[in-house]
Amino acid sequence: MWALFLPLGVQCIGYVASSVPKCTLLSCSEHKDSSEKKHKDKEKTKHKDGSSEKHKDKHKDKDKEKRKEEKFRTTFISFCSPPRIKDEPDDDGFYASPKEDSKPLKRPREDDDTFSWEKRKEWNVVACSNSFLLILQDSKAKKAKSKDKKVPEADKRKKPKKEEEQKWKWWEEERYPEGIKWKFLEHKGPVFAPPYEPLPENVKFYYDGKVMKLSTKAEEVATFFAKMLDHEYTTKEIFRKNFFKDWRKEMTSEEKSTITNLSKCDFTHMSQYFKAQSEARKQMSKEEKQKIKEENERLLKEYGYCVMDNHKERIANFKIEPPGLFRGRGNHPKMGMLKRRIMPEDIIINCSKDSKIPPPPPGHKWKEVRHDNKVTWLVSWTENIQGSIKYIMLNPSSRIKGEKDWQKYETARRLKKCVDKIRNQYREDWKSKEMKVRQRAVALYFIDKLALRAGNEKEEGETADTVGCCSLRVEHIKLHPELDGQEYVVEFDFLGKDSIRYYNKVPVEKRVFKNLQLFMENKQPEDDLFDRLNTSILNKHLQDLMEGLTAKVFRTYNASITLQQQLKELTNPDDNIPAKILSYNRANRAVAILCNHQRAPPKTFEKSMMNLQSKIDAKKEQLADARRELKSAKADAKVRRDEKSKNKVMDQACNIAIFKGSQELPTCKCTFLDPALLCWKLTVQMLCALCGIVTGVLS
Repeated sequence: MWALFLPLGVQCIGYVASSVPKCTLLSCSEHKDSSEKKHKDKEKTKHKDGSSEKHKDKHKDKDKEKRKEEKFRTTFISFCSPPRIKDEPDDDGFYASPKEDSKPLKRPREDDDTFSWEKRKEWNVVACSNSFLLILQDSKAKKAKSKDKKVPEADKRKKPKKEEEQKWKWWEEERYPEGIKWKFLEHKGPVFAPPYEPLPENVKFYYDGKVMKLSTKAEEVATFFAKMLDHEYTTKEIFRKNFFKDWRKEMTSEEKSTITNLSKCDFTHMSQYFKAQSEARKQMSKEEKQKIKEENERLLKEYGYCVMDNHKERIANFKIEPPGLFRGRGNHPKMGMLKRRIMPEDIIINCSKDSKIPPPPPGHKWKEVRHDNKVTWLVSWTENIQGSIKYIMLNPSSRIKGEKDWQKYETARRLKKCVDKIRNQYREDWKSKEMKVRQRAVALYFIDKLALRAGNEKEEGETADTVGCCSLRVEHIKLHPELDGQEYVVEFDFLGKDSIRYYNKVPVEKRVFKNLQLFMENKQPEDDLFDRLNTSILNKHLQDLMEGLTAKVFRTYNASITLQQQLKELTNPDDNIPAKILSYNRANRAVAILCNHQRAPPKTFEKSMMNLQSKIDAKKEQLADARRELKSAKADAKVRRDEKSKNKVMDQACNIAIFKGSQELPTCKCTFLDPALLCWKLTVQMLCALCGIVTGVLS
């Protein structure tokens, strides 16, 4: 059960279908038919013999394994370096991995290990948000209810539930040739942002204390600033400078000559108007909210789906982003610049030749219509801030996304088979005479053990100062021969993706420490640590080690194997459902720490933590009371009521504990964790609880 990667991917049912015997896989309708058949057979036996056979499950072993819960720590976790290095005596006690193999490293092409399932229980298929999970269910868990039992009149009046739409089992179909993504694609195009509505006459803009009427274009840009007036962005000098520069481009010549200083502009009246509008939306009646909901559902039904290869697929983001002010991550040099309104003339449509091309809005035309079945996007355009291309793609539940995730996890599974050889090799490279090889080996060690991102090359001044492993500078690390009772400690401190700070003190092997000292010799703080290495060189080397291997695969592999290890350590089979859900989220938090997935703390963080702690204390008291009542209860009915109350309180306490912390858990759940690992001790009740978590994440 605890094999690292079962043959299962984002859409789990497709993975298991190939290895599970056909007799054990039942669809929902087939499961129902088989249950009815068993029910009829039992009724016949009952009338014939006068009694029905009682079925009992085997009791679990009374001996319980005590598992220790350990806190997860990631403790393993303009001068050019000389091209070659003199021979060094190997006197530092360095030794290779115990699993070292003398055979040369080759790409593993052997087939995956086979996995046989026990036929003691039946598999029931349940749709869960954008994935499928298999629930292991006892075929003899409950007796079939008698046919003679009368159905209440109230139940007869209830409307029958609508049958769920049949899912596209793309994994059972023949795959397309390499590079071909689809054969037929038809959609309705994007939904554009609504046109700008001018402010009412009573909403004024003031310049230097005097009322000033703005042109429509200038007024629209001014409203973007007014909506953010209370935000800290509007106090930053870079933001204000970039905004004023782009705002003046939208002004008339008369407005340009008058408005020369942003500090003299008064957006207060505008800001108050938008706050009042926001409050009015909160106070809307149910009828008004229902009307908006129906309009959104209409748009979703019309534009939120496409037809791909005769199957209806959900589109992820069918609405074009409205104009506004660019914020960026961290201290982005372009914050405050104007994100212009996207028009149909900026849009490139991609569909099949034999499909109905979506018509542009009246009076407009598309920039281009393509028929490229080697790409997965439906619509694209180029945004004006950084010149990057934006896309409208399919939902994560689509075939294309499912195949991509499937391949990602399969690559990580293949890495598991040769990861020991790769580790032995980069350990040997720490002693190489070439500086390039040593730097590559140390960087790969950090990527493997600390789950660091590789880092991409960027143009200076165009983006925020974020780095990855290959782009680390000397100023980003400090070496400590001894720190806090540990030897050879490396202190990392830099801004990673999305300007999230990575700070970690990690004890490393002695050879790695000595190499870092060598890399930093005669260098300035702003010089590159790995000056003879970049991401392209590293990934090219990884491709030679294993087909399809990149630095990102190490991150996926280490995240999944960490989850598996944590689930094994934290989970007690005898725990109730809330406790198991809490164990899963604790394991997920360990992965979030490894991958440095964090959410920025809000302004009210301290106050929220105090409120959470008070809630936890209150729930603990309620839980203690429920346990005392349960212990002293005599009547069975009262015991059942108290047990239900205790479980409810425990569930609430677990939910509070789950969200207490700075880790960004949904990122791990959706990006790095192989759903195959969720075969971990699943029950029907537990799946329902996990469905709630996953659905919330994906929505």
